[in-house]
Amino acid sequence: MGVFAQLYDQRWGLALLAVGFYVVSKIHAYTKLRAFKGPVGTGFFNLWNSWALFSQESHLRYKEACEKYGSIVRIGPNDLLTSSPELLMYMSGVRSPYYRSSWFYKSSRPRPGIDNVFSSSGPEGEATHTRKRQQLAPGYAGKESPLMESSVDQQVTNLVALLRERYRSSEARVKPVDMGDKLSFFTLDVISALSLGRAFGDLANDADMHGYMEATEAAFGYLNALVASPFGMMMQIPLVHRLVGPQETDATGVGKIVCMARQNLKERLRHDTKQKSDMVASFVRHGLSFEELVTEGQFQIVAGSDTTAAALKGVLLFLLSDRRVYHKLQAEVDAAAQRLALGPEQVIVDGDARALPYLQAVVKEGMRCHPPVTLPIPKMVPPAGDTVVVDGREVFLPGGTHVSYAAWALHVREDVYGEDAACYRPERWLAEEDPDRLARMQRTHELNFGYGKYQCLGKQLALMEVNKVVFQLLRNFDLALTNPIHGWKKVNFLGIFSPGEMLVTVHERVADAARKAE
Repeated sequence: MGVFAQLYDQRWGLALLAVGFYVVSKIHAYTKLRAFKGPVGTGFFNLWNSWALFSQESHLRYKEACEKYGSIVRIGPNDLLTSSPELLMYMSGVRSPYYRSSWFYKSSRPRPGIDNVFSSSGPEGEATHTRKRQQLAPGYAGKESPLMESSVDQQVTNLVALLRERYRSSEARVKPVDMGDKLSFFTLDVISALSLGRAFGDLANDADMHGYMEATEAAFGYLNALVASPFGMMMQIPLVHRLVGPQETDATGVGKIVCMARQNLKERLRHDTKQKSDMVASFVRHGLSFEELVTEGQFQIVAGSDTTAAALKGVLLFLLSDRRVYHKLQAEVDAAAQRLALGPEQVIVDGDARALPYLQAVVKEGMRCHPPVTLPIPKMVPPAGDTVVVDGREVFLPGGTHVSYAAWALHVREDVYGEDAACYRPERWLAEEDPDRLARMQRTHELNFGYGKYQCLGKQLALMEVNKVVFQLLRNFDLALTNPIHGWKKVNFLGIFSPGEMLVTVHERVADAARKAE
């Protein structure tokens, strides 16, 4: 009792000491990054960044901050935000001394202590990240998944058939289709077929068969709240997670997604994995355990469906808003279909689609004007600090500082894309005469998929899906936004866009109908 009595007697002194320590720590934190400008209060608190994430429009808040304060902005006591393409590429380079910031990546883990290729972070996570990439890369690249393109083709065919059979409009009747849902169905069927061994069947049934989209929205809302609040790392404590975290018995959200991955993988592993066939077989041959398959599988479904669906919706949103571009691309599609002698239901080969210059320009410009992934993906400055060049001037970054990515500010930079960077113009990718500027544009565009040692493993698959869908839709239909004022209704959870409503009218092409009748 004597000790407690003494502590009680000294309570005011101890309180003042605690307050003093708090004030000194805040002043130290402020001083560390005092050279960088940012919104009011960011030198002392993380409230601004939390507000940006909770607003579900962090992509716009980050863009506004960069427009006001420049290419590198302070958004917290130990956090910076950048739209500098060179700095972003440098931090993610293969030999870069920077590494992923644990506070963000570990907070996004669905289960404590279990990392996937995305969540492995910190200096201790680099070896895990490298090993997992080596195990996963052959499956993603298609080298050991010979059925990859045919699987995509099947779902493209299913998408076209669904639109034709159930949502075709005429002069007598307009039947709007929510392309937000249908494109999500498409990407879900593709990635489930490749990563879990069996398509969900959403397109065939015109329904979210497993409640995945509802579960995903709940999951991203949960993860967004974790990362935006001080509680993200607390959920990585096993006891806390067991008491209040998501469980596989949950009816929706993160727990349900993990449960779905586990069930589908159990079914897939009853069949052969020794032959080259799909991603699962490749992952097994490269040493992934069952629990690792579950962890990577649930991440694949999220990373491989929502992000690709967002890319498709962004490309189509801008394409359908500019009839000049639409008709110009449609003419290229028609000429290619005739030159390649494609059958009425035949899906274009990926290599042929990538050889179409205007299609590639439209895809790049759509992803530039509406970057599909806006995760802050912060990197940590090495302990000794680092001097970097931003907009032609040297800047010292103190060790341990987190530096995040401002996607929507990056992709409208006038010094990269020209004075009309805020405008939609696919021709910029074809008409640029300065080879150095074009090369910089290309490198900056690649940041949509990450860069260097952190580049998205599913990049080639995502582009295959986008190229094929855009080609086949324009070949078969005349599409238009039902109400251009509404466009695509969506929210941003942590940098991933929700499926959202995107109402479109689908008319059978007259020329296409005549061709089929021949």
